[in-house]
Amino acid sequence: MRTALITGASSGIGLELAHVLADEKSDLILVARNKEKLLALAEELKRNNAINVKVIAKDLTKPEEVAALIDEVRNDNIQYLINNAGFGYFGAYHDCDWKTTQDMMELNMTTLAHLTHSFLPKMIEKGSGKILNVASVAGFLPGPNMAVYYATKAFVLHFSEAIAQELKGSGVTVTALCPGPTQSQFMDVSGMAQSKLVKGRKLPTSKQVAEYGYKAMMRGQHVAVHGWGNFVLSVLPRLFPRRLTTWVVGLIQK
Repeated sequence: MRTALITGASSGIGLELAHVLADEKSDLILVARNKEKLLALAEELKRNNAINVKVIAKDLTKPEEVAALIDEVRNDNIQYLINNAGFGYFGAYHDCDWKTTQDMMELNMTTLAHLTHSFLPKMIEKGSGKILNVASVAGFLPGPNMAVYYATKAFVLHFSEAIAQELKGSGVTVTALCPGPTQSQFMDVSGMAQSKLVKGRKLPTSKQVAEYGYKAMMRGQHVAVHGWGNFVLSVLPRLFPRRLTTWVVGLIQK
């Protein structure tokens, strides 16, 4: 039986990925801070899909809790690793307190790299496995008013592409999922709901993004940009000078 470990599984894209994988009869390990939400989701998925679901409540901004998670699932047969946990902050860099900034970098980059490093050797040894790293179209761009968030997603994108190339022929694939703004709690938590980029727009649902990301992961696609509008944004740095691209992004994110 296949097992998928999903971080950030209590809401948004992570929650919907749990539904998609449950529908495909994968056993699940669900990780997030909110244990009550995870337990409710686990009961729903077990009831509707007759699968095994393990719930692990951890704060993945803390290295010691990441290490504890890795130790707890060391003997599980994880075939799919989905690094979805992450958060952002909308506003000028100097207005964000350092602890929030540090936690963002820790969760969005270090935790993702640590989990990938921990589970990848066993996948390579077995000659099979899939990793889905949730990046963002932001990873292609500089991001005034979300400078650190955009930079962390650039790390996820480039890291995923590089590892995917290293693994060519191994039977293991890595996919960077790059959605744009999506209907989820992220918009409210980050404060991004008030930006020009989002306000008044009809956004794709987390379910739509999750289904797209799952299919891309199963194909072994290296980079999967969701939506034509986001694809256009992703190629801006190739078409225009970087300074102009930065100005445009800053304008639409006011």
